[in-house]
Amino acid sequence: MGIAWITGFLDFPASRIEDGARFWQSVTGSTMSESRGSSAEFATLLPKSGDPYLRVQRVDHGSGGVHLDLHAENVDDTSERALALGASVVEAGSNIKTFHSPAGVTFCVVRHRGERHRPPPTTWDGGTRSLVDQICVDTGPTTYLEEAAFWTRLTGWERRASGLPEFEFLVRPAHMPFRLLIQRLAEDEQGRGHLHLDLACSDVGRETSRHVALGASVVRIMRYWTTLIDPTGMAYCVTARNPDTGVP
Repeated sequence: MGIAWITGFLDFPASRIEDGARFWQSVTGSTMSESRGSSAEFATLLPKSGDPYLRVQRVDHGSGGVHLDLHAENVDDTSERALALGASVVEAGSNIKTFHSPAGVTFCVVRHRGERHRPPPTTWDGGTRSLVDQICVDTGPTTYLEEAAFWTRLTGWERRASGLPEFEFLVRPAHMPFRLLIQRLAEDEQGRGHLHLDLACSDVGRETSRHVALGASVVRIMRYWTTLIDPTGMAYCVTARNPDTGVP
């Protein structure tokens, strides 16, 4: 369908971007690129190996959050497909077009620049391995079916049920850095969907302790995952999925 790569963007207000960027650099074991953009608002987290797939951005309005960039071989064709499937235009430039999904999730379509190699997991002191490798689309019950269908058709990836009734996932190509998980929330939240990042790891308890030592706070401990917030208040999850394969 023309989607060759996915980048996850961590969007932080100006007052929080230094704390957020520092935390995620430590969590991923990456280095930070030089800032770029018209007002130096962007930077890339550079993995030790493989192609970059995580970036940070300073935003001037709102509390921030996560959005994704779809890297396309043909920006116009992929953008037209997104519109035909129910997306709405937020802003349209020559090389980047910003949309809302049917549930209101923000995403961009950008030109692919040859990224192809998914970074491997990082092995930490003590032998724990982890990798940020999943973007979860959180949407309420009234928009869930439409939202799940939208992402399935836009990516062209196979949609499968998970072991829990509130989740479905899309089977990504082998080289793709992110798997997409669709979560049906218990109730609609102001009519808008949103995204959060998930990590796969070999030991949830040890990985959670590492994050807490870096400044995160635990929100909820479940059987297969733990929900945390980073030092800026952004929610994410540490999961028990295999960091090498991305599946349980």
